[in-house]
Amino acid sequence: MKSITVKQIAFAGILAAVYTAVTLATASFAYGPVQFRIAEALTALVCFTPAAIPGMVIGCMAANLLGSFVSIWDFLIGSFATLLACLLTRKIKNAWLMPLPTILCNAIIVGAEIAVFFDDRAFPTAYAMNALSVGFGEAVVMYVLAVPLFLWLKNNKKTGEALAMI
Repeated sequence: MKSITVKQIAFAGILAAVYTAVTLATASFAYGPVQFRIAEALTALVCFTPAAIPGMVIGCMAANLLGSFVSIWDFLIGSFATLLACLLTRKIKNAWLMPLPTILCNAIIVGAEIAVFFDDRAFPTAYAMNALSVGFGEAVVMYVLAVPLFLWLKNNKKTGEALAMI
């Protein structure tokens, strides 16, 4: 079993802080049925280093605890969606497939959360509408921001190699 290094802990901490800060700074459109959570673009880092996974999850937990209207539920459910998305994204090396786990996990899991806590319509209708709207917001962020970040890291040998060493 490989031991965790100080460099990995530091990287995860910095990533968590950046995720939290970006999400809270863009809170007006980072939460709710139609959300464009800009910090989700950082999921691209997961493809280069496993140290990004705890950083993303802890950042999501902090952002959901501090900024969400249903903080404890979003802390648990939304953070689980991020963890699952990161674990599924980890092995993907194709820029155009990399966003899919994040889009699908958030659409399915966060869409259900919003349907249960915020929507007065019957669950199947509320779920369908919220899953589509959350998925749409995730798709925009992931394809507009995460894919270019992924491609830049992949094509920038020094940065990509530095991340791989974390």
